[in-house]
Amino acid sequence: MEFNGIITDIVAEAEKALATRFAEFDRISFENTSRVLDAFRRHRVSDAMFAGTTGYGYDDKGRDTLDLIYADVFGAEAALVRHNIVNGTQTIAIGLYGLLRPGDVMLSVTGKPYDTLEKVIGINPDGSMNKTGDGSLADFGVEYDQVELLSDGGVDFAGIKAKLEEHGKRVKVVFIQRSKGYMTRPTLSVATIGEIVKLSKSMSDAYVVVDNCYGEFCESAEPTAVGADMILGSLIKNAGGGTALSGGYIAGTKRAVELASYRQTTVGTGSEVGASLGQNRDMFRGFFMAPHIVAQALKTAALAAYVFDKLGYVTEPAWSDDRYDIIQRVQCASPEALCAFCRGIQFASPVDSFAAPEPWDMPGYTDPVIMAAGAFVQGSSIELSADGPMRPPYTAYLQGGLTYESGKVGVMSAASEILRLKNA
Repeated sequence: MEFNGIITDIVAEAEKALATRFAEFDRISFENTSRVLDAFRRHRVSDAMFAGTTGYGYDDKGRDTLDLIYADVFGAEAALVRHNIVNGTQTIAIGLYGLLRPGDVMLSVTGKPYDTLEKVIGINPDGSMNKTGDGSLADFGVEYDQVELLSDGGVDFAGIKAKLEEHGKRVKVVFIQRSKGYMTRPTLSVATIGEIVKLSKSMSDAYVVVDNCYGEFCESAEPTAVGADMILGSLIKNAGGGTALSGGYIAGTKRAVELASYRQTTVGTGSEVGASLGQNRDMFRGFFMAPHIVAQALKTAALAAYVFDKLGYVTEPAWSDDRYDIIQRVQCASPEALCAFCRGIQFASPVDSFAAPEPWDMPGYTDPVIMAAGAFVQGSSIELSADGPMRPPYTAYLQGGLTYESGKVGVMSAASEILRLKNA
């Protein structure tokens, strides 16, 4: 691919400016990879564990060992890792349904959760309750409340304290969304999540649950290491390392994971059943590769921040900022620019590069969404992708990149489409 000289000059400048930042991503990758390897050795991973089981899946040594490895690496007491969880939303739903009971209160302390959880919880886009009879948490008598973030995107600790005092012991789950989702707020660091955990535990017996999607291996520790009772994520995002074909994970305290496992299968059988059907090898390999792949995605995101900042677009995080997830926000300011950005990403993809993404009414979202994702695994966000809701300020959310080199090509392609639109 050939690119405009303006873009190649900006990229060359960016890579010099980002050298120290890239080195930090590599340092974190090394630290996390060392921890993963230690866990593989500790749990004596062998080729025999890659054989699949069928039927009930009793005594699936590979499945059970992978659970132990996730728990070990994430600083948790237990974990549940399953290929047949379809996405991050289902993973979170399993955790919430496992922990919450009629009359309990779910308190979201990072504002309204991601769009696809609205129907799971039973709320409207403004956070008000909406009992539909479809089987949401609201339909089963679970109440919901939220604490908005501060105007600068910071956590409102005073607001959390007030809500915990208001609802008292009825608060069963304090819910934290680590990543920004389709919002303009910053992503939370593990240290900040630790502060929320400390406050919550000082005032209640609630489970602290963290939607950890997009955040795994961006730092040297996960939220479970600072006291979160449960973290949840998708295997076609960071933790799957680009090789898992599907799945999700839940990690945390033994009791919290046990309750989630009862929702994932049945009360009494929990994590003891579930055939792996030959998927173990890809999940083991993906988790082994994940720290390195995440570093590639972080480099791609930082490059995009620098390039589009130079082109005059609002970006968050800034190229020089610390990063706590793999998402890069680029405020395109118009529907045409957002579509052009996504076309550029799609054109630079290894799969379906010939396709032209268009906005559509995607299930679970309140606005039409445009999504560029020419991935080997359908919907894989750890592979280079870009998407965004068709609403002001028409923001593209870029994430992924299995290699920095391919991510770099993608960023340059998106920038080319933006410049072409500007010059039309």
